[in-house]
Amino acid sequence: MNTGPAPIRVYLVDDQAMIRAAFRKLLEPDGRFAVVGDQGDPRRALEEISALRPDVVLLDITMPGLSGLDAIGVIRKDSSRTKIVMLTHHEGHSFVEQALKAGAEGYLSKDSDPNELSVAITAVHRGDPYVSPRVSSGLVGRLRGQDARGEEEGSTLAGLTAREREVFQLLALGRSNKEVARDLGMSVGTAKKHRENLQRKLDCHSAAELARLAIREGLLDA
Repeated sequence: MNTGPAPIRVYLVDDQAMIRAAFRKLLEPDGRFAVVGDQGDPRRALEEISALRPDVVLLDITMPGLSGLDAIGVIRKDSSRTKIVMLTHHEGHSFVEQALKAGAEGYLSKDSDPNELSVAITAVHRGDPYVSPRVSSGLVGRLRGQDARGEEEGSTLAGLTAREREVFQLLALGRSNKEVARDLGMSVGTAKKHRENLQRKLDCHSAAELARLAIREGLLDA
């Protein structure tokens, strides 16, 4: 009879099917883990995570329609005991700080050694934060207290609400006001108002400028 600890239940969220398959291949042979689901559509993923309540979610940042950064708060609300590890190519301190402040427990670069995946999962599951060594230098100190100058690294999008970020990402993908309204369940007039507010706040006055900003901020791939 197996009297060891139950496997850590893991859910994978990444819009690239090959990435999800690679993560499964890394985790499934290891008896410490059980992959209970995976999804490329972030909104469907949130529904499944709410129902499954996995121990750990591996969450990409750059996904069409909904940034992983904005998904963190929904997961925290619907499944408060679930730990979140961000898995991304973006290693800049701004992304790390936004993710951890939003409630993620871990941040792992996709360029990390594959062995780090299991280390990160087990660390956050037992209650310890985990940030990839590639990006962790000086980070924890800044998050727990500002440096002597009291300065904080920020993002151009830091002042946007979660809804505005959703609209921004769809506009950056070239969606029309009508398509934004349909995708987010709002009126065309509301979508138009969001567009006008975003253009003013971000000083971007065309879809091309919005797309360039989204790429620079890491919400879209180049």
